[in-house]
Amino acid sequence: MAAAVSLVAVFAASGAPVPLYERYRAADGLTAGDLSIAAVSYFVAVMVALVVFGRLSDHLGRKAVGVIAVALAAAGCLSLLEVTSLAALVPGRILHGLACGLGSSAIAAYIVDLAPQWPRWLAATTAAGAPLIGLTIGAVGSGALAQYGPAPLQAPYLGATALLLVCTLGLLVSPEAITPRHGTVASLKPRVHLPHAIRPLLPAAVSVFFGTWALGGFYQAFSPTISAQNLGTSNSLVAGIVFASFMAPYAIGGPLTGRLSPLTAQRAGMVVFALGVIGIVIGLFTGAVVTVIVGGVIAGAAQGAAFTGSMRSLLARTNSTDRAGLMSTVYLFSYGGAAIPSLVSGRLAGVLELDRISLGYAALAILAALIVMVFSRPGRQSRFN
Repeated sequence: MAAAVSLVAVFAASGAPVPLYERYRAADGLTAGDLSIAAVSYFVAVMVALVVFGRLSDHLGRKAVGVIAVALAAAGCLSLLEVTSLAALVPGRILHGLACGLGSSAIAAYIVDLAPQWPRWLAATTAAGAPLIGLTIGAVGSGALAQYGPAPLQAPYLGATALLLVCTLGLLVSPEAITPRHGTVASLKPRVHLPHAIRPLLPAAVSVFFGTWALGGFYQAFSPTISAQNLGTSNSLVAGIVFASFMAPYAIGGPLTGRLSPLTAQRAGMVVFALGVIGIVIGLFTGAVVTVIVGGVIAGAAQGAAFTGSMRSLLARTNSTDRAGLMSTVYLFSYGGAAIPSLVSGRLAGVLELDRISLGYAALAILAALIVMVFSRPGRQSRFN
């Protein structure tokens, strides 16, 4: 429980700035491109942490690295108490990115190490879903505090910092799940960990991770813009709800498909995900806000099904010594999917409207679904074993 809540809290802290972007843009003259750069700096920091520090918890212990991740998240919140420019926003997002990178490997592996064997989907769903649930809680909570609480640009960060302090105490009294081993310095050598047993599963799994998290990057960078342009409001809570409309439904995707085989959940999830993204695009082109929200909800739930199915497949072929490295690799591909399209869309934001940019995300979702349908057939995978 302490590990799961801590992983949620780390990502809640990283989601707290999202509803405030429109306020930063209005008050400090930040552009949509600037906000996209801030999102990319966060994604890149996560990826660096995953590649360099992804196996650190195998040597220092899950609990110690988890505490470091929580501390970095709190430092990121405190550094954002006074945001007056892009230069002030980026360092905080980098600290949040480093925290999320460490959390995605160490705390996620901690959850899997300690999770009960039944229900079968619990470990994969919790480890994979906690980040998106955290982002949802952070965005909605931040939006509410910014809109209706005192000190709108400081209260969300102070609230997140208090939660992270409680999580630190919870981790400190929790048991260590593994026996730390030597080789700490050697583990810092940049490496993408791909156990041989999971390689037949990678084409489909990577397509799921990359394709679904790309849409998450779109929402992180542009949900305040969607709120302002399509809903005609700068209300921070509304911006948080738009962001959450995609993130929150993830939580139901895994349990809904828990009785399906991992490959079936993966395939069905990606097909429905692509349909949901098409609905979002239609809503943006027609100005139908309800269509955008409904499309986001469908895509979010389908992402939960596809991502959890992929994780169940991978975890079934790994043991505890591979777990932290595997989680790092999973989230490296995921954040790559968020960062690369966000970088491109940020460059296009100055010359194209948001509805045109969304077409690229729809094309990516359809391509990912097609790859999954081709590579996730049991017969095809068994030939590679």
